[in-house]
Amino acid sequence: MQVIDTFPCRIRHIEHSWIPMPDGVRLAARIWMPDDAKSHPVPAILEYIPYRKRDGVRLRDEGMHPYFAGHGYACIRVDIRGSGDSEGVLTDEYLQRELDDGVAIIRWLAEQPWCDGNVGMIGISWGGFNGLQIAALQPEALKAVVSVCSTDDRYADDVHYMGGCLLGDNLSWAATMFAYNSLPPDPEYVGEQWRDLWLQRLKGSGLWLDTWLQHQHRDAYWQHGSICEDFSRVQTPVMAVSGWADGYSNAVFRLLDGLPGPRLGLVGPWSHKYPHLGIPGPAIGFLQECLRWWDHWLKGDETGIMQEPMLRAWMLDSMPPSTFYHQRYGHWVSEPSWPSPNVTLRTYKLAEYRLVDETQEVPDAGLTLQSPLSNGLFAGKWCSYSATPDLPHDQREEDGGALLFTTEAFTDDFEILGAPVLELELSASRPVAMVAVRLSDMRPDNKVTRITYGLLNLCHRDSHASPTPLEPGKRYQVRVQLNDIAQTLPRGHRLRVAISSSYFPLAWPPPESTQLKIYTGNSRLLVPVRQSRQESITFPPAQGSASGGKQELGKGHHNWRVIRDLDKDRSTLEVINDQGQFRLLDTGTRVKIRTEEAYSYQGDDFQSPRGEVLWVRGVERGDWSVETITRTVLHCDADYFYLDAELDAYEGDRRVYSQNWNRRIKRNLV
Repeated sequence: MQVIDTFPCRIRHIEHSWIPMPDGVRLAARIWMPDDAKSHPVPAILEYIPYRKRDGVRLRDEGMHPYFAGHGYACIRVDIRGSGDSEGVLTDEYLQRELDDGVAIIRWLAEQPWCDGNVGMIGISWGGFNGLQIAALQPEALKAVVSVCSTDDRYADDVHYMGGCLLGDNLSWAATMFAYNSLPPDPEYVGEQWRDLWLQRLKGSGLWLDTWLQHQHRDAYWQHGSICEDFSRVQTPVMAVSGWADGYSNAVFRLLDGLPGPRLGLVGPWSHKYPHLGIPGPAIGFLQECLRWWDHWLKGDETGIMQEPMLRAWMLDSMPPSTFYHQRYGHWVSEPSWPSPNVTLRTYKLAEYRLVDETQEVPDAGLTLQSPLSNGLFAGKWCSYSATPDLPHDQREEDGGALLFTTEAFTDDFEILGAPVLELELSASRPVAMVAVRLSDMRPDNKVTRITYGLLNLCHRDSHASPTPLEPGKRYQVRVQLNDIAQTLPRGHRLRVAISSSYFPLAWPPPESTQLKIYTGNSRLLVPVRQSRQESITFPPAQGSASGGKQELGKGHHNWRVIRDLDKDRSTLEVINDQGQFRLLDTGTRVKIRTEEAYSYQGDDFQSPRGEVLWVRGVERGDWSVETITRTVLHCDADYFYLDAELDAYEGDRRVYSQNWNRRIKRNLV
């Protein structure tokens, strides 16, 4: 990324400011604006997240917000109530209190003498979520949103559940927020009350995973904040952005299809990152693209942004399988609208272990599978947060536990754009079962790269809100929608469908090992094929503003390890993300972050899966030193999930708080 240090506007920086809420709670903000904004008011851009403006994502904030400020905007980074340096306690994600606070912040911004009354929101992940949700509340001053790596559907397409299956990332994400919520505000800004505020958080934030496991179906809890419940509420212009290695690319396509107002979609090769920091590359000049958006909607300038095609997407070239790509080769494509008239469905029938053209006659064979628990150890992460090394491995490692259907080698190149669908007629041997479907690019050397996948809890075949058990042996017609993708399939390659009855630890397995029978006569694969055409789409190089920088004090490491203990017949996926220790150069704050995750199972015992996540976080400066250690464990039997958690907080060498949780949660067709 090119670091820019000279801008059209001189920048005024306010390290800390308080924003009062109607109930008297104060939220902490960091602000950048042109130094003459009080005499020449400018639009405001808000990012509203819980990730600690002082020492969490400080360097990322500094790479973006001064850039916008230098081009004539007031940029405000606010810690959500109960997070970072803000007062209060944070007890869950996207609560109505959070959204109401967001509306109050926007009102406060519009009333400031340095703001001209126009406000935009930008955010990635949590900030992308609440940007959409606050837009649905229609605050008058909110004129545009840039929502990156977010979703419109909190149940069907978020970190918690996929196709009605409980995701392993549900545990991982809950443990992440457990650790964040355990940290105190910075005494430099909140004064001597920092210990009292810290204790309020330690006692009051709660165990979020307990809450999420209590809501295993799509109920009012998940409907809240899911703007897909009523897209018409969002009249604000929205730029929706994601990456193919991210967990939230599907939402871009639904937002383009469902939102009634002005909208644009952008999907690159990236993981869960802003596109100017995009990994895998190529990163792009995303901040320049945002400026075109802001200038159009917040300043009324004609920038040409709304003359761009509705969707621009990176069409991935075929590449050998790898758990990490520095660069994903490909090219940009565009569509004037979504759904696009340039995309048509190609149908393949499922024959015995083959995918054949829809014109061929196929006998109704019944093919059985009963996947081992090992099927999924090489699946990678539901959402790649760093793309290193959490992408799926060569799928031949997984295909031995699956039922495979493969095409003949293609005689011509073709492009897939959109969401493939597998329609299956099947039966199951148990009342609770799941199906995992992988679509892969099989290369001439027989290496197999997963290009997309989908999951379905078969009890959810008709409804996520009111699932019903299966009748063993009965035939059902089900539809498994895979994640959206843009992928070139070259001549000489083959397309492979792999079907399995488990996919742990990406998704929690059913209570018992289940045999599925796939009936080929009424099963087919629908592939959205794009009509290829010559295009010239370019983005400027990635730019950003300079950050205060950090000094490495202790080296960390990030690794994924699959451990197969053949003596004990126990398998473990171990994920270590040790960020070491570092010092923020401009504040002198020293930060320590380490995460250890382990997902294991015993033999073929479907009641043995276990996930455990340890977080260690420390913050210190001068004689102020705090550290928290959180541990979260999830395991199960046929009837219940068991949740055990520990929290210990230290000031210096003295433990100042400790709490243990033990919960038993009834499994409800999961």
